[in-house]
Amino acid sequence: MATLFGSGTASYRRSLLWATVTTALGSVTALFVARGLLAAFSGKGLVPPEIVATPSFPTAVALAAGLTVLLASRFGFPISTTHALIGGLVGAGLVTSPDGINTSKLLSGFLLPLLTSPVIAVGLAFGLYPPLRFLRQQMKVTQETCICVEERVVGVVPGTPGMMAAAESLRLPTLVMDDRVRCHVRYRGSVLGVSARSLLDNAHYLSAGAVSFARGLNDTPKIAALLLVGQAISPELAIVGVGFVIATGGLLASRRVAEVMSHKVTDMNPGQGFAANIVTSFLVIVASRFGMPVSTTHVSGGSLFGIGAVTRQAHWDTIRTILLAWAVTLPLAGVLGAGFAVLVPLIF
Repeated sequence: MATLFGSGTASYRRSLLWATVTTALGSVTALFVARGLLAAFSGKGLVPPEIVATPSFPTAVALAAGLTVLLASRFGFPISTTHALIGGLVGAGLVTSPDGINTSKLLSGFLLPLLTSPVIAVGLAFGLYPPLRFLRQQMKVTQETCICVEERVVGVVPGTPGMMAAAESLRLPTLVMDDRVRCHVRYRGSVLGVSARSLLDNAHYLSAGAVSFARGLNDTPKIAALLLVGQAISPELAIVGVGFVIATGGLLASRRVAEVMSHKVTDMNPGQGFAANIVTSFLVIVASRFGMPVSTTHVSGGSLFGIGAVTRQAHWDTIRTILLAWAVTLPLAGVLGAGFAVLVPLIF
C-alpha cells in the first residue's frame, strides 16, 4: 500500500482496505502454488527432523519472530518477517540441536535469496523507471502539481517543482501554513482517447494489489509451516488461519510502518509508485512460485530505494535507519529464539 498512500493516489484507509483484500487473496492462492515454502520454513534440513518434530521448537521460533516483528512495528521499522523467522530458526536450532544447524542449507536455501533480492530490486527499479518516463513524454502526457491543505485543493501549477516552490508560486492568502500542506503530482493528457490520469491511477491500484497479493502468497506459507508440526492440523487450515491473522494485523497495527514506507523513504508520484510495484510484485511472485524465501519488505524497500536514487528524491537518513534495522533483525530474532528454546520446555 505504500505507493498508493505515499503518492496521494489513495487515502490511508482506502489503501489499507485494498491491501487487506488483495493480501487475503494471495494467502488463499498460496494453498495451490507455494507448498515449497511450507517445507522450507518447517526447519527440515536446517536442523535434524527429530528436533523439528518437538512442539517446543516451532513454538520458540514463532515467539521469537512474532516478538521481533511486533517490536519493529511498534517503532515504525519496516523489517522482514522472513528474516525474523530465519533468525528464530537459527537461534532455536543452535540451542536444541546437538549437531547445530546445517550451514550449507542456511546459506544457499535462505540467506542467498534474501540478500540478493533487494539488490536486484534496486537495479530493476533504477532501470525500469527511465524508459517508462520516456514513453510518457513521447505520448505527450505532462505533469502538474496539486497543492492541498487538509482535503482542499488550493492551487495547481504545471510540472513538478517540488512542495516549497509550488506553494511559493501560488502566493494565495488562503494558504494557511500551520495546516498540513501536501503536494500531489497529477498527469494531464490522454492515451488512445483515455484520460492518462485515470489510466495510470487504475494501473497503480492494480500494481499495488499485485504487491499485496505477492506478500500474502509468499509470507503466509512461511508462518503456516510452524503450525504443521505433529500434523495436528492440515496445511489448508494452517494457511487459511494465518492468512486471516495477517489481514487482521494489517488492519489494526500498520500505521507507523505505512508512514515510513509511504513518506519517509522517497518522494514519489503515481508513475514512480507504479514502477516500484511492478518490480516488487514480479520478483516476489516468481520467488513464491519456485519456493524461494525472499522478503516482500526487502524487495519493496529495494524498489523504493531504486526509484529514489534515479529521481534523486531519496531520503538517505531514513534509508540508512531502515538498513540498520534490517541488519539487526536476524541476530535479535536469533537471540530471542535461543532464549525461548530454553524457556518453553521449562514452562510446558
